Amino acid sequence: MQTAIAILTSLGAWSWFLLALALFVLETIIPGVHFIWFGAAASAVGLIAFAATALAPGLLPLGVQLVLFAVLSAAAIWLMRSYGSPASTPSDLPDLNTRANQYVGRTVTVTEAIRGGRGRVQVSDGVWAAEGPDLAEGSKARVIGVNGTVLKVEAA
Repeated sequence: MQTAIAILTSLGAWSWFLLALALFVLETIIPGVHFIWFGAAASAVGLIAFAATALAPGLLPLGVQLVLFAVLSAAAIWLMRSYGSPASTPSDLPDLNTRANQYVGRTVTVTEAIRGGRGRVQVSDGVWAAEGPDLAEGSKARVIGVNGTVLKVEAA
């Protein structure tokens, strides 16, 4: 342990850049945007350590650098989760991946009579399962909701 600390202190600020490089490599091997923020924090501590060494050697002891790394890592993760997540920016197409929700409010044609609450309706160029009141084949219905891939309809 003492040997590792001696090597790290002999490298000075370069040890932070080596740590950052290792974290960036880990990010490419194990994707998922986890290690990149720690790598950014290590790079920032390396830059701060270089600046501190240029001003006065020994100004920033290893313990302070470690605390600074922890604070910058936590800040980077907080910033990423607060401002970088997809949930923080609303979509201009909220129903893009839920195709059935796009049909709510639309008038459709019953292609297979709805009996006992179940039938089929024509929507654009597709036929969808439907549930609702009994309706004859060829009648018009309005989509009022969605239950998975089944459209809930009412008489139009």
